[in-house]
Amino acid sequence: MNVHKTQAEVALYMKQLYAVDLYKKKQMSLGYCAALAEMSKEEFIHFLAEFEVSIFSFDDDEEFENEFKNA
Repeated sequence: MNVHKTQAEVALYMKQLYAVDLYKKKQMSLGYCAALAEMSKEEFIHFLAEFEVSIFSFDDDEEFENEFKNA
């Protein structure tokens, strides 16, 4: 692990963490957060997974089961 980061790298990582937090709290859209994190949507989805944040949100098991059946 490289602990020697430039100021720009640290600033970018902080923006990425902030974007994860905004998305996790459902305060901003996936697209907005990806742009804030300077990532594509696909890259941001993978980044979210590193923090165990899902892009899927269901109110309860019944809603999940209905969505799964209709997929």
